[in-house]
Amino acid sequence: MPASRFFAESPESVGVDPVRLEALLERAEREVREGLLPSCQIALARDGKIAGMRSFGRVTHEGRPAAATDETLYVIFSATKGIISAAAWILIQEGKLSVDERVADVIPEFGTHGKQEIRVEQLFTHTAGFPHAPYPPAEWQDRERRLERFSRWRLNWEPGSRFEYHPTSSMWVIVELIEQRSGVPYREFVRQRIAEPLGLDDLWVGLPRAHHARLADILHVGQELTPEELEQLGVPPAPETEVTEQALQAFNQPALREAGVPGGGGVATAADLALFYQALLGARRPEGGEPIWAPAMVEDACRVRNPELTEPLLGKRVNRGLGIIVAGDADRNFRGFGHTGSERMFGHGGAGGQVAWCDPESGISLAYLTNGMDRHAIRQARRGVGISSRAAECAVG
Repeated sequence: MPASRFFAESPESVGVDPVRLEALLERAEREVREGLLPSCQIALARDGKIAGMRSFGRVTHEGRPAAATDETLYVIFSATKGIISAAAWILIQEGKLSVDERVADVIPEFGTHGKQEIRVEQLFTHTAGFPHAPYPPAEWQDRERRLERFSRWRLNWEPGSRFEYHPTSSMWVIVELIEQRSGVPYREFVRQRIAEPLGLDDLWVGLPRAHHARLADILHVGQELTPEELEQLGVPPAPETEVTEQALQAFNQPALREAGVPGGGGVATAADLALFYQALLGARRPEGGEPIWAPAMVEDACRVRNPELTEPLLGKRVNRGLGIIVAGDADRNFRGFGHTGSERMFGHGGAGGQVAWCDPESGISLAYLTNGMDRHAIRQARRGVGISSRAAECAVG
């Protein structure tokens, strides 16, 4: 968790309404109090500081029971994509990487089986065409095997022709681009260029073994909706992906925690994640220095690419920027942003209901984390919408 200097003297001192903040915290606590979730942690930030943070419930750390505290670490799953994408933005900003480059011109091993013309931008927008590319956990920390996998991957469909969420595959290619163009292993790049300069000691992609005793074990809770219940609600069944219960609970294993899966293996406290988004807004910066990301870089990264593309489940526009999701139109609640924020909100959530976003209009950023993977998909979605809607209303005026 960030040092106390990152916490506001009061919510009012950073323009946050304390009554609305308490309503937000109460909503976050509700399902823990009702026994639907084992624990959660939430932080809301503005003007570069934490306006409020709270942790609720109980966890286990490597099987040992404990109360959830503000020091508890959580796996943030696909919210990791926002961090890795922003790491690549640094290289784009410095002119060391271009979204228009062919990936194979940077990573020759990648240019096989029809992948030769894939552009860097398509990796960020889930239009690259290889969402189901296999990459077993046993190889995650072996760079040579990573490159070998790239050479063997085949396309599932023509690049650029559609949107289909790439849970992990495209992010592995992005971190190879980071390493090729920076000369620094991507886990170290995140620490050296983002976490350490911002004082975010508990923001990790690849958690060292010494910190595992603070990480909340993953637990699945609740019951899945039956096909009949989904039909009554007018919701089609979700397609099968690599994001299974077995895959998520595998992050209780030390080796997977250390691997730093770029598409879903990051670890943080809610405070560190909320302050990361404050840095993207320019409100949090290295001590005595300039913002890590120039406003023009963030603005370009948040420009919606392929605005005509929709996701296959509900047919809603995907509103994808460079590795992040932009709230956009009236369907933004389907994208995890709630009803009340601006169309410029952006961020990336994660499996199990992790929420992470910021709103350039209000200056608010939010992180909500839990170790309880709720099988009830509708309840989980409504939780995220309710929490985000309350958070977006917290700015005074």
